[in-house]
Amino acid sequence: MSGDKKELCGVFGIWGHGEAANLAYLGLYGQQHRGQESAGITSTDGRQLYTHRAMGLVADIFSREHLEKLPGSAAIGHVRYATSGHSDLQSAQPIPVGCWRGQVAVAHNGNLVNAVELRKHLERRGAIFAGSSDSEVFVHLMAKNSDPSWETALIATLSQVRGAYSLVVLTPQQLLAVRDPLGYRPLILGDLDGSPIVCSESCALNLIGARFVREVLPGELLVIDDRGVTSRRPFVEHTSAHCIFEFIYFARPDSFMFGESVHRVRRSLGRELAIEAPAEADMVVPVPDSGVWAAMGYAAESGIPFEMGLIRNHYVGRTFIEPESSIRDFGVKIKLNPVREVIGGKRLVVIDDSIVRGTTSRKLVRLLKSAGAAEVHLRISAPPTRWPCYYGIDIPTRSELIAARLSVDEIRAYIGADSLGYLSLEGLMKCVHPREHHFCKACFDGAYRQEGEPAADERHREASGAARAASRESDLMAPVRT
Repeated sequence: MSGDKKELCGVFGIWGHGEAANLAYLGLYGQQHRGQESAGITSTDGRQLYTHRAMGLVADIFSREHLEKLPGSAAIGHVRYATSGHSDLQSAQPIPVGCWRGQVAVAHNGNLVNAVELRKHLERRGAIFAGSSDSEVFVHLMAKNSDPSWETALIATLSQVRGAYSLVVLTPQQLLAVRDPLGYRPLILGDLDGSPIVCSESCALNLIGARFVREVLPGELLVIDDRGVTSRRPFVEHTSAHCIFEFIYFARPDSFMFGESVHRVRRSLGRELAIEAPAEADMVVPVPDSGVWAAMGYAAESGIPFEMGLIRNHYVGRTFIEPESSIRDFGVKIKLNPVREVIGGKRLVVIDDSIVRGTTSRKLVRLLKSAGAAEVHLRISAPPTRWPCYYGIDIPTRSELIAARLSVDEIRAYIGADSLGYLSLEGLMKCVHPREHHFCKACFDGAYRQEGEPAADERHREASGAARAASRESDLMAPVRT
């Protein structure tokens, strides 16, 4: 992905299995692509909750000793990327709390557009927040509700929030799983030898040998306990608004969501892109890993050979030490390396899933040409990203989105490509076969489904982003040196 669009979060929950914590660990491992900043697991033995969470990757956080300290036959887990709040341990999830009703832990994938408003209201009533994540709003609202039932308290809480959420809630007596009424984020119901499982993506089920049962419906609340799984529909039904970027980038290709195979959709995007934006070239080269499936579709439709002309370093962590001596485009080089023997002297069709700010695409084109590529024709398997997302994806403010300010040809000139082509919005929707499913495309067309303006913190980001963008406008339009 060419830019700073970050991944979301992933949740996992299991009830009634003797190895609940171990399976939660594996379920998070299978969803690591959805967040690499922090991870955590909360388990219960029916009497109390036990939690371990830390910064970093799942495999680095949980040792055998840590998992042995998470007893019980039920657990929930979370992998996080900070779409809201800071990247710190206080904001890591699950969020465990205790109140007059007992213990509860919450794990959330999504983003609340009225989080700032709710947080200020709660703080005026004496609430003390440990972290900066909007997910903490859920536990405070639930704790302040006067009903003795966690289920009723959760329903009352969700009636006050606006935004996107796929939520798992664990108490010593039950596991609750709920999806927002518009169904922005995915949530899957599975089964492992009679033990119910909920997770963000079906690929987590594949890893542990569990059975895919169905997708949790938008606005559906699952109550899972020793009696089994009970489904409730406590919210007014709406036309769904599934996040289209799950198909384009976020989900793993081996997942099934929104009634579709992710890998089938991505190949279809590439085929449609080849029809809409053909190019005369010698080979089709994906930007790994997210561009691979669309590139395969482009190659199949166009008849141009598919080649892995870029190699991704999968062992790059969140940070790395840059040498004191200046190395041009170091950040791109440490993640992607061109195969000179493959691309030297060749005309390339390079397939990526998006362009955000344009700086990464610019460096990538320069990298390929310096490695000997004769021509670089950049093709994007999505429409231009012109609007920010307020529902759980860290897309920059509109002033920082290059497609919101420049034409396609101006973007092409800035990044230094020989040609640039995007998939049309109509072509995109042709590939997803929505049937009864409907999608949120606000990052492409600005048509937000939530009522009201974005939260105050987002408006502040918009204003500050505009100032940052204005200060570097001259750099943006500077010519590319190759």
